[in-house]
Formats: sequence, structure tokens, C-alpha cells
Amino acid sequence: MTAAHDPLRALIVSASFGSGHHQANGALDAALRGRGVTLDARHADLLKYMSPPERIITAGTYDLWVRHMPGVYRRFYEWTDNDHAPTAQAFGWLGYRAMRRDVQELRPEAVVSSYPTPVALADNVRRRTGAEFLNGLVVTDYRVHQHWARAEADLLMVPSEEAREQMIRARIPPERVEVTGIPIARIYRDLIGADRAALRQKHGLDPDLPLILLSAGGTGSYRAQGRVLAELANLGVRVQVLVLAGADGHGVAQLGGATLHRLGFTTSFPELLAAADLVVGKAGGLTVAEATTLGVPMIVHAPIPGQEEYNALHLERGGAALWARALSDLRPAILRALDGDEHARLSARARALSVPDAADRVADVLLRRLGRT
Repeated sequence: MTAAHDPLRALIVSASFGSGHHQANGALDAALRGRGVTLDARHADLLKYMSPPERIITAGTYDLWVRHMPGVYRRFYEWTDNDHAPTAQAFGWLGYRAMRRDVQELRPEAVVSSYPTPVALADNVRRRTGAEFLNGLVVTDYRVHQHWARAEADLLMVPSEEAREQMIRARIPPERVEVTGIPIARIYRDLIGADRAALRQKHGLDPDLPLILLSAGGTGSYRAQGRVLAELANLGVRVQVLVLAGADGHGVAQLGGATLHRLGFTTSFPELLAAADLVVGKAGGLTVAEATTLGVPMIVHAPIPGQEEYNALHLERGGAALWARALSDLRPAILRALDGDEHARLSARARALSVPDAADRVADVLLRRLGRT
């Protein structure tokens, strides 16, 4: 058995379908090091494991569907939500050679993935090479689609008790499932209760105008961005809007009653989120976890079909968000959420749903399962 003080060799795998999976893995890495673990970690991306044709077929098709054919993606999501779907059988081969190389070079004690496909891949490598490691999965959506219910995993860490029950209904042994929350960076916990006016002044924003952060995803593929900005410009009240991923240029522009701050990629995202009154747009798992931690209500509109719709439903049921299913619902929902009493109610419910220390919980579960506590 590996001694608790020996370096922990870990292969930590994400998938660059958006940025959330990378962020979750970064938070886990930091939490392990924060526990005093000497971590010898190799971070890998499933898409970089794949050959160029595999990458084009998988990532290219996903991007096409999400941007231009959301109805097709919804049907795919529903069709593959069973353990007989042919996609589940392909998981163990996409990127096999590259992962086998990493496993043989690193000899990891644990392979931890924040996306389901690498779990099947790691199991295939383990069976074919005789390597021994803990095969772990961190679930970064609030509903367990069948793709997340990986029987090959030794440990599945889920965001909620409801997700744990869904895993068990999918015939995953209960002893393999741990409720941890979705891991987010420590800075979000540090920003709980921060002075929003001071943060706005720090970033050149008006401390008195309502501040709305547009949630458009890490790749800027949010298909409703133009429509949402048009609604924000015509609220009937002045607002300032942060446009990050997918910003068309940089700088400040006026659109109707909305002052748009087009920032593009920024390392200041946590502070900007903490400064915001509302998040409007998509409902990615990491965005939901970060916003709830900071008590920032969400107005969800045009989420990615399937997983983000269920994330929106999770928020809606918990009273932490309003889901504007039609464009005509968006303006009333935003104005309602900006009302002082309603905003306070939504914010309190968001905090009640949050798991600010999820990264530490994931780290603790891993170390316990590895016999390192």
C-alpha cells in the first residue's frame, strides 16, 4: 500500500466541451495540495487524446448541434439515456492509445475524470495493461444521464443526494457513490459576503446600476446571445451588462438602456460574478455551482438541451432561479428578480443549494478511498 506521505500520482482528465470540466479539475488539484498532499499530477484533455478524425466527429458534431440544431441534440440526449445506447460501447476506445501512454508513463494511483467518457477509457486501459489505480468520476451536472452512470468507475462523486439516488436507480452500487457537490475554485468561497460596490469600483463598473452577467459558456457558442442582449437593452430600466466569452470586440458600448462591458476572457471572473446582481443565460454545471455559492440568482434562457435544462430545473425547484422558457418571459423575469424582496429571496435560496467546499469534499473522499487519511 502507498504510504500517506508518498507523492500522490494522479492522472486528472477533462474534456474541452466548454471550460467547466477543466475548472472542476483545477479546483480538485488545488484542494488536494491544500490538504498537504505532495501531488504528482498530469492533466489531460480527452479531445487531445483523440485522433484528428475522432476529434472532428465528436467535438465538431457537438458544436454544430449546440449552435445550430439544438432539437437534434435534445433527441440525441434522450436517445442515449439508457445503458443499451451504442455510444456507451464506443467510450472505451476513443483516445485509447494516448491514455495508455499516460498511464504507463505516470503509473497513477488514481485516474480522476470530470467527464464520463474517460472513465470507460481508463477501465479499458486498466484491463488491457494490468495497471492498478482508482478509477474516479466527478459528475458536473445536476442530473445523472446514463452516460454519467459508469459501471467501470470505482468511485462516483455526485452533486446532490438526488443525483446519488439516480445513480443507484441506474444500478450503480451505493457504496461507490459519494455526495460531494461540484468542485469549484477556493476563491468563490473567499468571496462569499464580499462588498459588491467595492468590487464594482475596482473593475470600473457603476456601483449603483444593476449589474447583469451574461452566461454564454466558455466557448462563446450561446445561440441566444443576440436575442438576450436585445432584451437587456429594452428592460425599461438602465443596467450594465458583462459580456465575457464570445464578446464581439472589447470595450464599453451602449445598446439601448444597457451599458455593455465586453471583456472577452478574463481572470477576474470570480470577482465579477460576486459583484453581479444576476446571471442571465446558460446554465452550465460549474456556473450554477459558482453562482449559488455567491448567492447570485440566475435567469435561465435557452440552456443547452438536456443537461443544462435539468440544471435549470434543479435551480427552479430550489427557488434559486427563474427559467424564462420563452423569449417573451425573459424581460418580466429579469425585472422581477431585480426587485429587492424577490432578489433577496432568490439569493437566499441559491445559497441554500450551494456546496462551497465541494472541492475539499472530493479531495477528502479520494484520499480516504486511497487509504491516505
